[in-house]
Amino acid sequence: MADAVQDKGTKREKGKAGKSLKDAMGLYGYMDRYKHIFIPSLVALYTTAALSLAFPYFLSKLIGRSMAPGGDGVARASEAEIIANVNGIVLWLVGALLLQSFITYWRVRGFINSGEGALNEIRRALFGRMVRLPMNYLTEKRSGELSSRIAGDLAIMRETLITTVPKFGRMIVTLIGGLIVIFICSWKLSLIMLGSVPVVVLAIAVFGKKIKNYSKATQDALADTNIVVEETIMGIYDTKAFCNEEYEEKRYDSALEKFLGITISGAKARAAFISFIILVLFSTVAFIVWYGAQMLAKDQIDIENYIRFILFSVFVAASLGSVPEIMSQLQITSGATERIRDLIDEEMEVNYESQSDADLVGSITAENLSFAYPSRPDGQVLNGVDFHVETGERVAIVGPSGGGKSTIFSLLLGFYQGHVGELKFDGKPISEIGLKNLRSSIAVVPQEVLLFGGSIEENIAYGKPGSSKEEIIEAAKQANAHEFIQEFETGYETTVGPRGIKLSGGQRQRIAIARAILADPKILLLDEATSALDSESERLVQSALDTLMQGRTSMIIAHRLSTVRDADRILVLQHGKIVESGSHDELMAHNGTYKLLAETQFGS
Repeated sequence: MADAVQDKGTKREKGKAGKSLKDAMGLYGYMDRYKHIFIPSLVALYTTAALSLAFPYFLSKLIGRSMAPGGDGVARASEAEIIANVNGIVLWLVGALLLQSFITYWRVRGFINSGEGALNEIRRALFGRMVRLPMNYLTEKRSGELSSRIAGDLAIMRETLITTVPKFGRMIVTLIGGLIVIFICSWKLSLIMLGSVPVVVLAIAVFGKKIKNYSKATQDALADTNIVVEETIMGIYDTKAFCNEEYEEKRYDSALEKFLGITISGAKARAAFISFIILVLFSTVAFIVWYGAQMLAKDQIDIENYIRFILFSVFVAASLGSVPEIMSQLQITSGATERIRDLIDEEMEVNYESQSDADLVGSITAENLSFAYPSRPDGQVLNGVDFHVETGERVAIVGPSGGGKSTIFSLLLGFYQGHVGELKFDGKPISEIGLKNLRSSIAVVPQEVLLFGGSIEENIAYGKPGSSKEEIIEAAKQANAHEFIQEFETGYETTVGPRGIKLSGGQRQRIAIARAILADPKILLLDEATSALDSESERLVQSALDTLMQGRTSMIIAHRLSTVRDADRILVLQHGKIVESGSHDELMAHNGTYKLLAETQFGS
């Protein structure tokens, strides 16, 4: 597994590191709105980092002055002079610590406020981008993978922005300031200290890329575990009905094992990196202490400078020791940033908004319409479909499963591009109509109604956000839904549960019809809206549909031919082609596909 991840990393194209940096800068550009908070916090960070150097400085003076000879270098200072000197140093030290604490309070607040604000901007942009992506992209991705990018990857960015970036800033100031001080104290010992830096840099170069590859693979594996959880919860009815709890457990265990395997492999690389750096740095410090003691014995350095050098060397070593962890976190963030940036860089639906669009009247025309799904380019779903629907006309589409009925609805909604032939609304090609205007003129009542987990009122209002309570109730009455809604203890405030699981199929259908009525569309698409209902629910839903279809262009997909006998026209779709067209009586007069379907359902 480790080799596979490593091989994957080695195959990346040249310039990937530069792209990662560019991606990171692009995402952190969302900080612009909060730079009035972030920049002062950054200044405060450097200030507190500089003040942290006051601690070893005054501590070395405190120890050195209490041990060092007097000002003439021969006679030791008096006890009173030493105490007065020490007290003065302590006061300076306490003052520096108080100032550092005060500034740290505002610095921490500033970083959290600006960091969380910027992350919210990224979340908004990411979610807004995701819901505007083309349907072919969304259908190829599993929902758990996309939600993982918003949750998991942004959690990594949050940790980096709020914790790692400040830590990195402190490390830089401490390192530079510490190096300046130790050079002043003893350039010989400083050069020995700096001899370890090339080793550290080389280790970062070698381990850094490997850690980044592991971190990205870990996030992908974690997304796979989220996919299993989400799919299991969404399909919990089927899971329990087929007694597949154990199967789902095994599927989740398998995903977890893969995640754990990659994580452990990555942990080995990180542990080896950190252990190696600690060994190099603190071995260097131990050698410097030993060498400095030799210099002290030979009077080549005084006691105060020697103590100061030791204390600052520890600070410098600690700063260098934090480099592996910081670089490791930055590499992990780089992997998460790539995944987020890949999603943000995906092309959105073209021609979504058009300011020049006029309201649609409702006529639909298809001329030699052919289409194959992007994921299956060799499988032609529609092959030269022609039809025309007048404004206000009711047209049904029937035929065997897999004939392309639902695909026509998807194309009418503009979910997919790249079809061959013409698809027109009011004589205008769909490519010249803004998708927002098009879809706002169409309402869909599907076979499987997806209700959101909120209240009944919220689900009806989804057809026209911002509607008044009176408008919602009126739509529910027209959909034959008001009566059963009133029977609930909390009425319109009743929570429907995930996917509307607390309601029956007929109740969900009527909620969907009320939603469509509230939207007041010009064109109505009914996709098997009554196929899964009992006779009484079907009667109520059909009555609501008749109300909904009045004065609207309606296209109806149906397998139960009894629901479309009264349609103005029936199109028979078979193998991607319309093979028959006419009213029920006209089609029954011919020995064609429709008559065969009808006789199969109704009997001879």
